Amino acid sequence: MTTTIDAFEFRQTMSSFATGVAVLTTTHEGQRFGMTINSLTSVSLDPPQILVCINRGSATGESIKKSGIFAVSLLANDQTAAAKSFVGRDAARFDAIRCTDDAACGAPLVDDALAGIVCRLANIVESGDHEILIGDVAHCVRGGGDPLVFFGGKYGGFQPAKSPGEMQRGVA
Repeated sequence: MTTTIDAFEFRQTMSSFATGVAVLTTTHEGQRFGMTINSLTSVSLDPPQILVCINRGSATGESIKKSGIFAVSLLANDQTAAAKSFVGRDAARFDAIRCTDDAACGAPLVDDALAGIVCRLANIVESGDHEILIGDVAHCVRGGGDPLVFFGGKYGGFQPAKSPGEMQRGVA
């Protein structure tokens, strides 16, 4: 079945799917690279793997391919500024936020993020105008708090649904 879908229509439809927000980073030849992403998922528990989807030819993606390492910082609900600082070709990126380089591989992790995942690049799959980078997880760090969420083209917080018992008791 061949169907032509308008790119704008497809993007608007996908904006109906709420996602977490993360910053993907690497270091290559002493220079930091990074971008905001929301295409991220776990792939495998044995071995631990994740995947991220990025625009083909991005500076961050090219640097990850050269360095063979990347880190993902899962952003907290008060880190909208961090998310925005990594969007666009002329973004402030590392000038706008605090990051700490991972001791083992040197990839920057955003300070005060909910969690960080450091990976060695295991595989690259090209699909459409994107590349799917699969990483073997070297280690994880966890913080605390609530996640930053992206929905309908906007950043926001997460409000857990009340359980049936809480709704009956009137718990806020």
